[in-house]
Amino acid sequence: MDWRDHGILLTARRHGETAAIIEVFTETHGRHAGVVRGGASRKIAPILQPGAQLDVLWRARLQEHIGTFQVEPLRSRAAAAFSGRLALSGLNAVVALLSFCLPEREPHPGIYRQTEQLMDLLGQDEIWPLAYLRWELALLEELGFGLDLTRCAVTGTTEGLAYVSPKTGRAVSAEGAGDWADRLLPLPPVLRGQGAAPDDEIAAGLRTTGYFLAHRMAPSLGHTPLPEARARFIDQFTRRL
Repeated sequence: MDWRDHGILLTARRHGETAAIIEVFTETHGRHAGVVRGGASRKIAPILQPGAQLDVLWRARLQEHIGTFQVEPLRSRAAAAFSGRLALSGLNAVVALLSFCLPEREPHPGIYRQTEQLMDLLGQDEIWPLAYLRWELALLEELGFGLDLTRCAVTGTTEGLAYVSPKTGRAVSAEGAGDWADRLLPLPPVLRGQGAAPDDEIAAGLRTTGYFLAHRMAPSLGHTPLPEARARFIDQFTRRL
């Protein structure tokens, strides 16, 4: 059994004295693990950094085996990731969420392509948080928890949309919210792809996507809390507000 693909390195951990077990998010084979022989060596270990773009060849005697990877670097994102705290915490949030929520060996080419585009923006701190917010929206959509922000769930209007229902993920207008407004989540224009996307709106949008990640997606995986890496990124981002 073998296949070749390219993908983004999510995790790497030492295995024995000289090998490493890596997890790669690939375009056509999804999140996939395998052993890299010599992965702990001075030659290969520097390649196996989270976020690295790799060409991988996977082989195993049987499909259900963990198998082995041969890896070739396509491009490193280490320099961008270590350009500042926001970039590093953002990269860690992305790889942690992908490892947390994606089923193993299940292809998700749409979110893969958006992830690759997001990773290529690392280090561009002025635009990265907005790209990250859009990525979280896409991740929710990909996993079946997408938000419907087109019209008010109460009145049907497309005007004055100001909130998101935490129960349904649907938009609610200021008029339709009534006395329930304080129980709803914010719907800043940036979540609908409108306006200039200032940082305070992005932060409000991340509060809303974070709710659905924590209270809808995570419970579907067995009530596991979200990776702390996401909270660290949000904290790092909100410090600049």
